Amino acid sequence: MITYAPLSEIIADPIVQTGVLATLGALVTRILLRSRPTLRLIGQLAFFLALTVLLLYHGIIPYEVDPANISSVRRVFIGIVKVIWWINAAWSLISIVRVFLIFERQPREGRLLQELVVGVIYVAAVLSIIAYVFNVPVGTLIATSGAVAIVLGLALQSTLGDVFSGVALNFAKPYGIGDWLVLSNGFEGKVVETNWRATHLLTGTNDLVVVPNSDLAKARLTNLSSPERSHGVTLTVRFRPTTAPSTMADVMHSVLLSSNSILAQPEPSVQTVSLDGGAVELELAFRVADRALAGKAKSEVFDLIFRHAKAAGLTLAAPLGAGGPASPEPNGVELPFGFHTTPRRLLDAIPLFASLTEDEKEALASTMTRRTFRKGETLAEQGEVLKSLMIVRSGVVAVKRHEGARETELERLAPGDCLGEGGLLTDAGELGSVKALTFVVVYEVTQEGLAPLMRDRPAIADELALLLSKRNASEQLRLGRGDGADAAATIPPLRARIRQLFKL
Repeated sequence: MITYAPLSEIIADPIVQTGVLATLGALVTRILLRSRPTLRLIGQLAFFLALTVLLLYHGIIPYEVDPANISSVRRVFIGIVKVIWWINAAWSLISIVRVFLIFERQPREGRLLQELVVGVIYVAAVLSIIAYVFNVPVGTLIATSGAVAIVLGLALQSTLGDVFSGVALNFAKPYGIGDWLVLSNGFEGKVVETNWRATHLLTGTNDLVVVPNSDLAKARLTNLSSPERSHGVTLTVRFRPTTAPSTMADVMHSVLLSSNSILAQPEPSVQTVSLDGGAVELELAFRVADRALAGKAKSEVFDLIFRHAKAAGLTLAAPLGAGGPASPEPNGVELPFGFHTTPRRLLDAIPLFASLTEDEKEALASTMTRRTFRKGETLAEQGEVLKSLMIVRSGVVAVKRHEGARETELERLAPGDCLGEGGLLTDAGELGSVKALTFVVVYEVTQEGLAPLMRDRPAIADELALLLSKRNASEQLRLGRGDGADAAATIPPLRARIRQLFKL
């Protein structure tokens, strides 16, 4: 006849209690708290502590070899309990490591160190199980596997070199995700990923280059994003020596002042590098917020150099080493920008009037008037409706928008830029206050001067509506009020407003 043990004896059995506690702990920490690392760590430590107390209460010491006088069946069950204890010990330590790295807000490459520590913990747990559960001498096992490790090490020498170089780079942290690196061979790229074997760099042409960690560990690196993200840029420009170098430097200061892409702090600088009979060489130094913005900033500054130089009557000199005379003489008298024909030349530089014919531009230029503003003087207040289009002839203008106590600089205008087209064509107010940062000269196009052209050729209204819609979409995008995709939808109301204003 089969007899069954009382339920109380089954509940009191340490094997049953350990199994129930281990199952409950795995369910809570591995399933219920899987996506909450902090609570998972607390639960894992709590269950591990309870399991340790339970085993010690029943006289089972996981880190000691079992006595020789126990039965084989009991030895098997105690071995299972010890394996459960060591696995939970490893899980607890791994949870501590993972939460610690999360609290430290390590970047993506921090996974390399995390995985290394986790691997060491698992190896230690396996060796402990071999020693205290199966009673196998770990030292002998390690010595026996030494020959195998040597063979594997020689076979994987290159891969292991990359792995240990990755570990060394992770500890030293000479770069991080998003940093721009320049290698000793001149190669340049942005770090997008690091792993055990290699670092992935994204080049300026959007090509992904995988560089082994061992090569990076031995290379001379230049981190363009350290110690801060801003990046310095230097440009050199040469002018014919037709005026004093200090005057040229003042013009170049205006160039940097009118740029919308460079940082105001640290303050950009201009210095005279050399002076000879052929040219005055100036060096412009400034910083941008990130290395990726350097190309855009250089393009803008080159454009501003050309516009400011033309406005100031400066002429670019031939580069060093160019064939021919260092300062070639022009065939005729070269007129400074704007001399006698300033209004017409300004109209040619404005895309808004690109559709006008030569005769229409000449007629409009004859109606334009010249105005000057001192440094710090306001050209227009925010919301003011300007009845004329102002084209900047020289100087620098800032447009700043006020929203409560907050002030935001929208843009800076340089020679050839314009403002007031919204008021001239649609009676719209200015988006921000317009103030002169230097002495400014502007030329005005009034509604009275533009009206005769509009009446003679009403199709100009359609062309102006198209250009104005693109300009408005760009301004709204800069203010964060749209994505610039709805510019076409604004053309019909703008066209109707222009026709109504000019009585077409």
